[in-house]
Amino acid sequence: MPDSTVVHVIDDDEAVRDSLQFLLASARLRVATYDSAMSFLTALPAIKGGCVVTDVRMPQISGIELLRKLKASGSDLPVIIMTGHGDISLAVEAMKEGAADFLEKPYDDEALLKAVRTALDRYTRDAKREAEKSQIRERLALLSQREREVLEGLIAGRANKVIAADLDISPRTVEIYRAHVMTKMAADSLSDLVRMSLIAGLFEKN
Repeated sequence: MPDSTVVHVIDDDEAVRDSLQFLLASARLRVATYDSAMSFLTALPAIKGGCVVTDVRMPQISGIELLRKLKASGSDLPVIIMTGHGDISLAVEAMKEGAADFLEKPYDDEALLKAVRTALDRYTRDAKREAEKSQIRERLALLSQREREVLEGLIAGRANKVIAADLDISPRTVEIYRAHVMTKMAADSLSDLVRMSLIAGLFEKN
């Protein structure tokens, strides 16, 4: 089972940790437990993925502070905050700090499992998107300056003859550069090239 399916449970109450571990394991999810946010942060460099379920009120480092530290570290792990009765204002603050969801105690088992599965799906989806974006950017780096200029003309919707006029080269030369771009980008069609450019964020510069 991949690391992206691990649920990292943080709570200073051992009974809560044990209960959550049993529930999540019963749902065939991998679980790692921590008795404090500090112990989780110590383990963070070795954590490859998954999601976090944490209490909002904990000694030393609260759930809100944990969210801020995760954000500062560049971590993209989705975080589900558990709050006690009367902690709605803290839950709202947690959402503003980037929490994926919050659940009130006592939580409903099905609601918690649904929140966890949604968070794990989100992490997997985002991780795949980032991996694809990185791969596309590596391909873009292989393009020469002229190939990059032809690419920008193509994704701007310009015809070959317009690109040729803009770059002061012949339409035939544009066709050659276009073929090189398609090969280096591993694109099957112009629409595929546009999709890659959207993912890489090229349109933000046009």
